[in-house]
Amino acid sequence: MKQIELTPKFSLSQIVYGVWRWDENKQSLKDISHILDTCLSLGIDSFDHADLYNDYGNELFFGKLLKGNNALRSQIKLISKCGIQLLSQKKPLTKVKHYDYSREHIRYSVENSLRHLNTDFLDVLLLHRPSPLLNPEEVAETLSDLVKSGKVRHIGVSNFTPQQFQLLQSRLDIPLITNQIELNLNHPFPLTDGSIDFLYKEKIKPMIWSPLGGGSIFNETGNALIRNKLQVLADKYQVGADVLCLAWLLKHPAQLIPVIGTNQVERIKAAVKSTSLALELQDWFSLYEAALGNEVP
Repeated sequence: MKQIELTPKFSLSQIVYGVWRWDENKQSLKDISHILDTCLSLGIDSFDHADLYNDYGNELFFGKLLKGNNALRSQIKLISKCGIQLLSQKKPLTKVKHYDYSREHIRYSVENSLRHLNTDFLDVLLLHRPSPLLNPEEVAETLSDLVKSGKVRHIGVSNFTPQQFQLLQSRLDIPLITNQIELNLNHPFPLTDGSIDFLYKEKIKPMIWSPLGGGSIFNETGNALIRNKLQVLADKYQVGADVLCLAWLLKHPAQLIPVIGTNQVERIKAAVKSTSLALELQDWFSLYEAALGNEVP
């Protein structure tokens, strides 16, 4: 699997693995070690975290694999996100879901992530969602300090509009290297609302969360047009519908980077097939048409 260059000196694997479904109450260290080893054997070396995943527990779980294992740390790239404050017994002072991008909280979140993951640095830190109270000067200064300290190598955002992205970038003297956004056949709107166009124009590679729509694309209660078209193409290409959904994203010239989150090793292996599937032009548009619910204008 090829690497996608985000800067001249930094790249992510063509598919990123997201750990949001990892649960220490349902899986053992042996289970997640097997998943990680499978990913590495297939060329997936980039792992997407957030401080809040699984009630603020997934970074601690993953970190057990890295404790004292410098060789493993050197093989992988760690991405994490901060900013969202959820109601949780672990957060007794949080009374309402909100976003916190104060200097103190960003630094606290990074220090926590480093400690939990048993690492000295994050390869990428993302701001998880935009806040109407985000102070671009304060945030930019904080992020720059973290990069200068070596605790964070690169910075980006998640779920930001082009305008929000530009606002923060205007206060930074280092680049935001990605925006992690939702895009799938059930949610094709970033292809037409300017989100992908803006990032492509700026030569920024988007990370794509929920590339399979959380599985809703394949449900009987989902869009029958999409489901039926996937079945026809699955027979044609002799691959699963999930592979087709990823191949549909990967065909875009902006070099989209899907973030997958399955715990099933066979589905990880299947996902990698999408990187070599040459989806024909008219087949891409037939899926797009199903996603829109009508033919293209």
